[in-house]
Amino acid sequence: MTGKLNVGIIGCGGIAHGKHLPSLKKLEEVKLVAFCDIDLAKAEKAAKEYGTSDASVYEDYKELLADPSIDVVHVLTPNISHAEISIAALEADKHVMCEKPMAKTYKEAKQMADTAKRTGKKLTIGYNNRFRPDSQHLYKVCQQGDLGEVYFAKAHAIRRRAVPTWGVFLDEEKQGGGPLIDIGTHALDLTLWMMDNYQPKSVMGNVYHQLGKKKDAANAWGPWDPEKFTVEDSAFGFITMQNGATIVLEASWALNTLDIDESKCSLSGTEGGADMKGGLRINGEKFSKLYQTDVELDAGGVAFYDGKSESDADLEARLWIECLINDTEPIVKPAQALVVTQILEAIYESAKTGNAIYFE
Repeated sequence: MTGKLNVGIIGCGGIAHGKHLPSLKKLEEVKLVAFCDIDLAKAEKAAKEYGTSDASVYEDYKELLADPSIDVVHVLTPNISHAEISIAALEADKHVMCEKPMAKTYKEAKQMADTAKRTGKKLTIGYNNRFRPDSQHLYKVCQQGDLGEVYFAKAHAIRRRAVPTWGVFLDEEKQGGGPLIDIGTHALDLTLWMMDNYQPKSVMGNVYHQLGKKKDAANAWGPWDPEKFTVEDSAFGFITMQNGATIVLEASWALNTLDIDESKCSLSGTEGGADMKGGLRINGEKFSKLYQTDVELDAGGVAFYDGKSESDADLEARLWIECLINDTEPIVKPAQALVVTQILEAIYESAKTGNAIYFE
């Protein structure tokens, strides 16, 4: 592709303003030309702050997709509509960046991946934690083989009391779940990416509704409404991969613990290990002695693709746009995000049935 890319935004809420719009606005290759939200005032506000002088605003995403001049669409809506809108955008000849998780269900996510493959349009999912400095460095460590074969890992997504009380986060029908599908999805994506292992064999899961019904609870964003808290407050999964590797996934918005970590992973391999607790730490054994290396990520000298130091959101946006211009694969591939959704759905199903879920 040559020239500037015309980008349309569908969903002009918190994630649009907090992540996508500021980062896209910085890119010379991008023109933010269309904004859509079911609350037209939100679309108008976003257009005024970030759009071109002649940017269009819509209440109906189908009207935005009917504009043939739009090259790229960012789908930033509640989980329930990710698949519907993304598939329609791909069919309308648009490239698509869809916020995480890929979709509410595995079936929907697979339809998204299949549509992208059939139409030849690019599709990526907003797993921005891959683009943090510690994630970028650890990925290179793993790719180089310094940890050997990673056969045990933990995916961490634990908050002590940080339940999002706005929007539809507490609505199971619109979101598909709570912390597992909201922040657990980030931790699982990060872990699978580091392991470069996307072949699950089985899943056991437990889901808890223990603290969500408490009234006047302590919370980072103020007390939640127990009557509206229809999703889980905690979920845990035990995942076995086809090669025998084990992943423990922990996700919670509210848990009585001081062991707090979010969007992080711990890895144990045949040659070494790593974790992101209090910074990036690499451990192993040399000359019959154990060692630990604390990686200095702020000291310079760490190359992020082209040597630039950027925020994770800025790097994610830039590399996404560059993959469209250069016709290369996106960093977050649909097939990878599809496995994340498959495993999350299996954890919910296992918790519901009390049985292990086995994959073909």
